[in-house]
Amino acid sequence: MVFLGHRSRKRFGQHWLIDPKVLDQILVEADLQPQDRVLEVGPGRGALTERLLNSPAAAVHAIELDRDLVDGLYKRFLFEKSRFTLQQGDVLSVSLIPPDGLASTKVVANIPYNITGPLLERLLGRLGKPGEISFRKLVLLLQKEVAERILAKPGQSHFSALSVRLQLMANCRKVCLVPPRCFQPPPKVTSEVISIEPFPSEKQIEPVLATHLDGLLRRAFMGRRKMLRNSLNGFCSHVVLESVAGSVGINLNKRPQELSPELWLAFSNGLVRAGQIDQKQ
Repeated sequence: MVFLGHRSRKRFGQHWLIDPKVLDQILVEADLQPQDRVLEVGPGRGALTERLLNSPAAAVHAIELDRDLVDGLYKRFLFEKSRFTLQQGDVLSVSLIPPDGLASTKVVANIPYNITGPLLERLLGRLGKPGEISFRKLVLLLQKEVAERILAKPGQSHFSALSVRLQLMANCRKVCLVPPRCFQPPPKVTSEVISIEPFPSEKQIEPVLATHLDGLLRRAFMGRRKMLRNSLNGFCSHVVLESVAGSVGINLNKRPQELSPELWLAFSNGLVRAGQIDQKQ
């Protein structure tokens, strides 16, 4: 065994996905084609990597933080050296571009839970600021709680600013639940596989509006239990707030989690047009 003696490390958030049915579902959702180049984050011992290399994909580039796994991965996939490249390092700081300089088109990964937030931002970017690579699709295994926040609908308890941001940037949907028994060692939480397909550039929100919207969401969701008229008090003129809200069909007696992403966008756009959002807020 190429990984003989290696034990999972808690500080790296290592939980190996071993359930073949879940691994197969991930591959089906990824829908890899001969023109696809895959980025895998945290290949671990290579259970998912093996399936990626057995797909029609043109290339697989993996980034692994644990130095002790790198040699084993090289040995395990030596026969695929023409299609497989491996980089040791922290995915939050190393280049995501493979050695041949050709960017990946899709991301397929079991994301370490302890870096989920910053990694999502690096892979997807932020409102008004696209990521450094325009991925066509990301199939990610996340902690269920985070997945629920991304996928939540208005009015649901998990609906948050993250829900609004991600749903305005991409088409997000659930693939499958993954219970702890599907991992070795089992984590203490349930996981979920989701699919994220970023919108093309022509459907992205233009940067100035996106910056304003981000500030509006931050202000409103800081008081998610408050009515909008209270949480946004002082954000701009009360008269303008009432006028713009009414023009786009928003009742300011509602709470932030009750508004759809589309309404948030319309609200922000109306306030920008009224010249009532300070970009520093």
